[in-house]
Amino acid sequence: MQFCDDCGSMMKTDGDEWVCSSCGATESRGGDESEYVSTDAQANEEVIETEENADFEGKPTATDVRCDECGTEEAWYYIQQTASADEPPTRFFKCTECGKKWRGYN
Repeated sequence: MQFCDDCGSMMKTDGDEWVCSSCGATESRGGDESEYVSTDAQANEEVIETEENADFEGKPTATDVRCDECGTEEAWYYIQQTASADEPPTRFFKCTECGKKWRGYN
């Protein structure tokens, strides 16, 4: 995908050129393949599961929370979009000490 340097609109391909769908500016497509980055090779430790019943252990920990049950200030968490896309995601926590689960809204 290419964006126009003049107006910022998305450009479309037309033969060997990129053509702006808004202002009509053109750019050569030659050699642009090297600008793309592949995200296929991702290490397993970088993947964060977001299933509702996912195991918490081994997931990222948050230290900006406090468990109401035991007072521990560290919890595992995962993030899930529970409302519309324009709302912030919900963080689901599990206390690393007592195992209590709760939700956090930003």
